[in-house]
Amino acid sequence: MALEACFQVSTMAHSTIAGKLSLPACKTPKIAAFSFSASASRLSADFHPRLRAPSKNTRAARVVCEAKNVVAEVLEANTNNWDSLVLKSKLVVLVDFWAPWCGPCRMIEPVIEQIAKDYAGQVICVKVSTDDSPNLANQFGIRSIPTVLISKDGDKKETIVGAVPASTLTNSLTKYLG
Repeated sequence: MALEACFQVSTMAHSTIAGKLSLPACKTPKIAAFSFSASASRLSADFHPRLRAPSKNTRAARVVCEAKNVVAEVLEANTNNWDSLVLKSKLVVLVDFWAPWCGPCRMIEPVIEQIAKDYAGQVICVKVSTDDSPNLANQFGIRSIPTVLISKDGDKKETIVGAVPASTLTNSLTKYLG
């Protein structure tokens, strides 16, 4: 899911040198070999156990991918960057209010990091230290931590209090996606 959200095919580069085709290593036994047929003028994907060099009538093709504006990690927010990270975001934003001394906050941290990776390109995950940014915590009425806010189009949609399972957070997020 995250891979589809992160990458898009943007252009194709052609070369007559067979060594130009380089694909990442694949853990599965079959690797896709892409070839461009000059005579047929079409792109085809043949699946072979290994890449084969194109014949004289074909040219190797490289698919050039560009990453979209995707964040796959939890960003730190404060009063200085709150507007740009949360209020002006075109994506759903998950905001984690936490403190370094809070045990339950440390328990939920890996869950939020995984959500940031799984929903990259769809959700931005942000954490706010209540010790460093008490004004933001007061503004949103944060009385206990961890507290997770879900925001869309700059509006607070949902509040989740406590160290909850990943399924609780993902179920809440999916309501606001798409």
